[in-house]
Amino acid sequence: MKGKIIKQISNDYTVKSEDGIFVCKARGKFRKLGLSPIVGDDVVFDLENKYILDILPRKNELYRPSISNVDIAFIITSLKEPLFSSNLLDKFLVICEYNMVKPIIVFTKADLLDTSEKEKIKIIINYYKKIGYDVYMNSEINLIKRHFKGKECVFTGQSGAGKSTLLNRIKPDLNLKTGEISLALNRGKHTTRHTELIEVFGGLVADTPGFSALDFSSMSKADIRDNFIEFNLYRDECQFRDCFHVHEKKCMVKEKVEDGTILKSRYDNYLNFIK
Repeated sequence: MKGKIIKQISNDYTVKSEDGIFVCKARGKFRKLGLSPIVGDDVVFDLENKYILDILPRKNELYRPSISNVDIAFIITSLKEPLFSSNLLDKFLVICEYNMVKPIIVFTKADLLDTSEKEKIKIIINYYKKIGYDVYMNSEINLIKRHFKGKECVFTGQSGAGKSTLLNRIKPDLNLKTGEISLALNRGKHTTRHTELIEVFGGLVADTPGFSALDFSSMSKADIRDNFIEFNLYRDECQFRDCFHVHEKKCMVKEKVEDGTILKSRYDNYLNFIK
């Protein structure tokens, strides 16, 4: 029988199928093959003995925590407490693009900004919209939840940004635990202890723990470059076909940074990433 893993706690895998929800174990063969079932996997399982027999091919896989077959990632991004980090936001965006996951940016805590801070953030928000990303404030609940139907989604982003709080507002009966911010560390305490797919408005949503680290270990420099989506608009106008937009002459991407068409923080983050 086929099903989808919707929760994992230790060696117990909760599998949802047309016939119901079952807690299964993984067969020993997976250890020998160096494989581990993870939340999001579509699997074949033995209904009678409650064993996972096979893992079907994955569309993608995200790490820390591991989850597979993700359609949409809601990147929950705090504007203050913890402070807004364009570096972290751009890391999430590049990793999503590389893994063929649709990223949707949700900004939180705008109410904590003063007038001058709001003006600066407005420029950033408008830029991400201009280059093609869906961008919402966490107050736009009806606009956010319309994306769920028929999709497997993750809520991710910096610790303390308000992932669980937002999910509780979207679906109050979830009663997910939320935590307070550590002002000394400028980040939140992890409140989500395991990854679980929850049915929300016709889709499946995982409230993932806040990521403690992100890296590009599985990506080449070209992968990073190619997943800064606005750079691709100008690559054909660069002098060199395989331009990395760093030291090359007659680079259109660098020209667009100079004239303000490309947001300088995006370009600076790109240089930092490929180093």
